Order: sequence, then structure tokens, then C-alpha cells
Amino acid sequence: MGVSVSKEPSVHQLRLFLTLSEELHFGRAAARLFITQPALSQQIRELENRLGVRVVERTSRTLTLTEAGQVLLPEARAAVAAVDRLRRVADAQLRQVSGRLVVGTMGAEASMAHTRAVLSLLQDRHPETTVRLVNLAFGDHLAALAQQEADVVFVRPPVTDDIELHHLATEPRVACLSTGHPLAILPRLTLAQLSGVPVVDMPEQVPRLWWDFWAVDPRPDGSRVRYGPVVTDMESLLHTVAAGEAMCFLPKAAREYFPRAGIRYIDVVDLTPSTSALAWLRRRRSESTIRAIRHAAHEATNRGYSEAI
Repeated sequence: MGVSVSKEPSVHQLRLFLTLSEELHFGRAAARLFITQPALSQQIRELENRLGVRVVERTSRTLTLTEAGQVLLPEARAAVAAVDRLRRVADAQLRQVSGRLVVGTMGAEASMAHTRAVLSLLQDRHPETTVRLVNLAFGDHLAALAQQEADVVFVRPPVTDDIELHHLATEPRVACLSTGHPLAILPRLTLAQLSGVPVVDMPEQVPRLWWDFWAVDPRPDGSRVRYGPVVTDMESLLHTVAAGEAMCFLPKAAREYFPRAGIRYIDVVDLTPSTSALAWLRRRRSESTIRAIRHAAHEATNRGYSEAI
């Protein structure tokens, strides 16, 4: 193969290479990419021609990355990630210019009185703004802001340092237990009584400071929490709790919004409350659409829509 490079590789070809590097099998990679095996093979050959080096070694039985392929792999990942980031930033700028706002919510936040008040005031003050609500899984609610897939998110803090908040409401937290758990018969609980009861865990992309707060880890006596199964959304959380595999702490409003057979919500007398807030990236605070919903949140607060629940 010659050493000259006639053309730059396309982002599409780099994506194909990344998938092939994970599968190390043309058939499996092609199936995952929803293309034919010959088409994938042709694109990889074209990538190699453009790069001037072989990136995979093919035999009748195996496929491995060449030394060059191994060296180029992290660069290909970085290049694809940079293009993805560029696309997200461009989309965010397009939304700003066109007056579109993507608002993320999680759980029942979209149904809360304070959320409805903020969105109603936004539409009253800025009828030209188009709002799209998206419901986010646990692993996505802060990542959506960081990746600019959502412009603002209604969240339950804490959050990372790159995010700013406007406080909207405060409410107690409650324990969520299986009705079959021995503690479920009690009218109220203390954190000490819940010591040793496993708590559902979150996907690894969820910031630990957020789940440490919601799991109350460590407990007031310094003991660490024992974790149970990982859950990704509210339904999987409730199913896991109902099955008796673990417990969790939720906002008191869960009693109203998530009643389920096999689950009991119990007050915890020494548990600190939770807050609801509107969140946005600190560096994007002055963008027109984000500024508009920030002002709506402040007005909602001043009008008394965010009284404690």
C-alpha cells in the first residue's frame, strides 16, 4: 500500500472503523450498523486507502487491528467525538436563532405545579418561542445539559459545578420500600433503622455526588450504603423496589405520581428535604432562549408558584 494520502477519511468511515474495532468481526459489525458485509469491507478498504496504512488484518478466521490501527483508534474516537460535539453546539445555536428551546425533565417533574408555572409564563412572555419537552432517564438528565441535547432541565439537585440553578420548590423525601419488607409496617422510619438495607444504584455516567445525596451515602453515623441493582429510569426503579431487591429515597410527591402495587412510601423523620430547580449550563446563561426561561422562573418564584410542597 502506498504512503501518500489522496483524500481525508470521512467521519462515516471513522464511525465504521470504531464499530469494527469493537466487534472484530465484519458480519457482526455490519449487522450492528445495518449495512451489508461487502459494503462495510469496501468502506474499510477505502479508509485504509485514504489513510495510507492498513488498520485491520484479515484472515479466513480472525480479524485484528494492525499496529497502525491500534495507534489510530484513539485518534479516530477523538475525531468522531469532536464532530459530534460540533454538531451538538451547532444544533444549540440553531435553536437559539430560531427561538426553539429543548426542555428536559425527569420522572414526574413535567407535571409539577412549579414546572407548569414556569413554562406557562415563558409562553405568555415569549409566544414566539417553541418549547419541546423531552423526558430523560437517570443517566441522561445532567449529561443532556453537558452535551447540549437539552437547553435547560428541571432537576432535583445536587448538580456539578458547571451547572447553574434557580430554586423552585422544596419537599420532604420519603423511603420507598417493598410492602414485603419488615420495616414497611411501620408508620415512620429513621435512617438508623434503614441501615444495611440495600439501595438501588445508578448507571456509571450519573455523577456520584447526585446519587450520594439521594442514597444518603454516607449515613449520618459515617457508615456507607450497600447498593443493589442498577436502575435506569423510574419504572425500573419501582420494579426493583417492588421485587424486594433494594429500596430508595424519593420526593414525597412520588406518593401521588407513582402509586404502585407492592410499594409503600414511608416518612423518614431525620431525612433532609429535596429541592426542585431549573438548571442550565453556566456558560450558556446569556443565550436568548435560556435567558427567557430563567426570567420566567424568577417571575414564577416571585408570584409564589414555588411554595414548598
